[in-house]
Amino acid sequence: MGKLAGWRGGALTHAIIRRFVAHYGVNMAEAADSRIESYATFNDFFTRPLREGVRPIADAPLVCPVDAAISQFGPIEHDQIFQAKGHSYSTTALLAGDAELARRFDHGHFATLYLAPKDYHRIHMPCDGRLVKMIYVPGDLFSVNPLTARHVPGLFARNERVVCVFDTAFGPFVNVLVGATIVGSVATVWHGTVNPPRTRDVRQWDYAGRDIVLRQGQEMGRFLLGSTIVMLFPRDVVSFHPDWAPSRSVRLGEAMGTIAGATSPL
Repeated sequence: MGKLAGWRGGALTHAIIRRFVAHYGVNMAEAADSRIESYATFNDFFTRPLREGVRPIADAPLVCPVDAAISQFGPIEHDQIFQAKGHSYSTTALLAGDAELARRFDHGHFATLYLAPKDYHRIHMPCDGRLVKMIYVPGDLFSVNPLTARHVPGLFARNERVVCVFDTAFGPFVNVLVGATIVGSVATVWHGTVNPPRTRDVRQWDYAGRDIVLRQGQEMGRFLLGSTIVMLFPRDVVSFHPDWAPSRSVRLGEAMGTIAGATSPL
């Protein structure tokens, strides 16, 4: 499916895009280019940029990084992240067995956001952050829709994923880009396409000495088809917006929450 999504099929590609737009109710009026004929591949369409000003960035310490539906959010119980009724998974498992990194989020907070097919599929920064490292974690490619999340134990710690670790004014922040069924690849702005290649081993990139700083609202990555992000915050830092609730739709740039204990700007 990843290869098909990158195929330059001319009129056939445009017909597939039109059918997708009609089936999922994609709002092309928000796209920087609303003309279906302007997209050479399905991936070009799927990762389409938005028109300037369509997603204003709120004046808030934390803003929503994507268009999505809230899957779950709340406190991390020691090292356990709530997935769905009867299911949770550990921060260590999510972070490819990095127990030292995982301990930095003990009793912290998390937010899991599901990007539906109709959504804008670029991921932006909820706050300013300095990139520390990136980890590619091989895994399964289960669907990540709400039904699957209720029935597959440890789903987000089992699927293929890319872990992005940042330092911020309030401490460490992690954004995990979780792959899913027919996800062609995941890309970041500093690296480009992370997968493929798909390997059996965990791969890691160290950026501690590179001074790569991404500002709030700036694009940090994108999904080529599907998926979910899981964000991790340290203890006693985040208070989520009072309107947040599971299954609620959220949009890039809207206020996500407040932060406490910020030390100094980046």
